[in-house]
Amino acid sequence: MGAAYFYHLTRRPLQDTLPLLLDKARGAGWRIAVRGRDPDRLAWLDDALWLGGELSFLPHGLAGGAHDALQPILLTTSSKAANAPSCVMSVDGAEISPQEVETLERVCILFDGTDPDAVQAARVQWKTLTAAGCAAQYWSEESGRWQKVSESAG
Repeated sequence: MGAAYFYHLTRRPLQDTLPLLLDKARGAGWRIAVRGRDPDRLAWLDDALWLGGELSFLPHGLAGGAHDALQPILLTTSSKAANAPSCVMSVDGAEISPQEVETLERVCILFDGTDPDAVQAARVQWKTLTAAGCAAQYWSEESGRWQKVSESAG
């Protein structure tokens, strides 16, 4: 059974934080689905990931391509990612179910700390997942570095 990690973004934007987390997940040997709600926003993230440079290259694809099942990182709006991920990273309020947390190695929920609606949605997601018995951790970068602020054993 996996766990849900909540990342409260307050100092660095999504396009700077996501590659760091993707790199760590790839280092664990996981296939990853980055799940969003807006195809245009995912296309923007796809472009941002390609601009990372040679040293920070992350092999990835945008869902809808011929080789989705082979992608180590797949950006998608679907809860049924074609690349059979071990880890799902939720951005922009994409929903994660308790059943997904139970079947995946890790779920990461990234949310913009400067957006009150995103913060409220993350709070609801935390309550939903922990009430269902999912293990969860809440991480904040408010101090300038990532620190675990809260944890629920599920």
